[in-house]
Amino acid sequence: MMAMTEASILFFRTCLALLAMPIYLLSFLGIWEPFCKKIFFPFFLEKLTAIHNRKTKKQKQELFRNLPDFSGPSGELKLLEIGTGCGANFQFYPPGCKVTCTDINPNFQQGLSRSMSQNQHIHYERFLTAAGEDLHQVPSGSVDAVVCTLVLCSVQSVNSTLKEVLRVLRPGGVFYFLEHVADDHSSWRYFWQQVCYPTWKLVFAGCCLTREIWKNLEQANFSELKLQHISVPLPGTPIKPHIIGYAVK
Repeated sequence: MMAMTEASILFFRTCLALLAMPIYLLSFLGIWEPFCKKIFFPFFLEKLTAIHNRKTKKQKQELFRNLPDFSGPSGELKLLEIGTGCGANFQFYPPGCKVTCTDINPNFQQGLSRSMSQNQHIHYERFLTAAGEDLHQVPSGSVDAVVCTLVLCSVQSVNSTLKEVLRVLRPGGVFYFLEHVADDHSSWRYFWQQVCYPTWKLVFAGCCLTREIWKNLEQANFSELKLQHISVPLPGTPIKPHIIGYAVK
């Protein structure tokens, strides 16, 4: 049975790769990656963000409701966002919040500028071009909160990113997350996640469909973890299963 499943996955992967052959060819020629990074992915992400925010608005409002509770001793809330992209979360941050934006891809300026102009209730400190695994520009213990949504699917190392999160957070600081994850291994959706995995990762800038990110969070050294599995209806995509919650250092 296992061998039949693996053969089926390989067959459908091959079919999908044939359909996406032009992209594979462009990748082979070294053209796709820079085009994806500079043009396609920023455009795609802004559209996906708008749809995803509509589908998860209530969950995000509930998730970030207690953000003010984690303000520092001075009463200020210093927040670092990993993978800010087009600024999908700005609308959910409390007034006066001081935000440092980071992203490994510096090509989101247009969408980011639009989001910043629409959300002037928060203070934007600076933008850093940085990977989640390497936030050396941010001093240890210097922020009250870290936010990461739809980012851990594409970092090189989830564990290394979580180590950096713990490093930059002050004691008692909080890490908020909302991520799409692998479905139950016995489900058809997980079968199709495995089928789509190589082509999806190539087309969508390294996004991995089958990560079980809740396990990384459970194994990280947080003192408290509030985690919930939810479904986000995104028709035509294999990214319905999500996890949402927060962890305290």
